[in-house]
Amino acid sequence: MLFDLARPALFALDPERAHRLTVAALKAAPMGQPCESSVLATEIAGIEFPNPLGMAAGFDKDGEVPDKLLALGFGFAEVGSITPRPQAGNPRPRLFRLVEDRAVINRMGFNNGGAEAARERLAARKGRPGVLGINIGANKDSEDRIADYAEMTRIMAPLATYLAVNISSPNTPGLRALQDESALTGLLDAVFEARGELGPPVFLKVAPDLEPADIEAIARIAADKKLGALIVSNTTISRPPLRSHHKDEAGGLSGAPLKDLALQRIRDFSKATGGTIPLVGVGGIASAEDAWARIRAGASLVQLYSAMVYEGPGLPKRITRGLERLMKRDGFSSIAEAVGSE
Repeated sequence: MLFDLARPALFALDPERAHRLTVAALKAAPMGQPCESSVLATEIAGIEFPNPLGMAAGFDKDGEVPDKLLALGFGFAEVGSITPRPQAGNPRPRLFRLVEDRAVINRMGFNNGGAEAARERLAARKGRPGVLGINIGANKDSEDRIADYAEMTRIMAPLATYLAVNISSPNTPGLRALQDESALTGLLDAVFEARGELGPPVFLKVAPDLEPADIEAIARIAADKKLGALIVSNTTISRPPLRSHHKDEAGGLSGAPLKDLALQRIRDFSKATGGTIPLVGVGGIASAEDAWARIRAGASLVQLYSAMVYEGPGLPKRITRGLERLMKRDGFSSIAEAVGSE
């Protein structure tokens, strides 16, 4: 109700300013408790998730409000992407609401305050309950991006429940080339060496804009390196039919128009991995039905971000309540039992 009243004022603002105000409001909100485990609890990569719904990376770029996000009803929160050195990102404007399409286009470019500021902030919350993913990236002007990922792993591994290696943003030139088979093998070798034997699980975030051969190669590498999970997927550079006057803006598209493509990629990766690597479904999830379809297609966890722009902070609890209803309706006793059952 409050969000419905506030939405016209927020939508009258530049999207990036509205986002900063939203983060500031969360920072000022009283500290709540993370959601407790329920019938939706599930275990992935040795981590117990109280429910399978997470906040995707991109909302809390600097790790300012992970505990406030958990208190909204998310089963986990992923902060970042964080890079070794602070960077301003791409020139503004770089964030666009496509209201008619319930979508967002962004070309932010890993804008963040850098690893040291985030490390101090996240170290201060260490020991609090809740599953925290830290999404790591490379600086745009880095001469050795693999070294950047290794450095970020060393810094963030002690603070993370899991690390998410983001090589799929379309807004850092050349970054997606790290999804190529030889480059990806070298990258993950460096990450695992930097993490050490006792570090947190490593998740890999991939793009939806992949050819079948790419999917097969990534699936093989994920199995070989024993990744904790694949996050499928990031924003898309493709453009399905759109109505908004912002439809031709450069950048990654997220929100409702990405739903069908992201769902298909979950099916593709589920088939390619034979169900041996947990999948995190992202892209176009805005309801319990969307989340349930992704789980039935093979995702063990799901994430959202763009839908919060249009649905507000009550969305996580609406989705988890809906998932409980859908799980009961379809005769499943756990999320794990429903994964890949379509």
